[in-house]
Amino acid sequence: MAISKERKNEIMREYATHEGDTGSPEVQVAVLTAEINHLNEHARIHKKDHHSYRGLMKKIGHRRNLLAYLRNKDASRYSELIQRLGLRR
Repeated sequence: MAISKERKNEIMREYATHEGDTGSPEVQVAVLTAEINHLNEHARIHKKDHHSYRGLMKKIGHRRNLLAYLRNKDASRYSELIQRLGLRR
């Protein structure tokens, strides 16, 4: 159900702030966004899969918390990330 390891590594390389960066808020939000998009498609097809829907809601909450942290810590990085990911149009 999750995104492939190759896709995850590709996202990490794209959003990394330095070499070997896997834990910065930008990388975590980008990976969560890809997983959310994948689960959203699954939920659209399988409407009665409530367990996956709960996982989707947990990921959305985690992403929201990371974005709030980044917004409070560095607003310019937050706004750049929002634009790159296409969130909050």
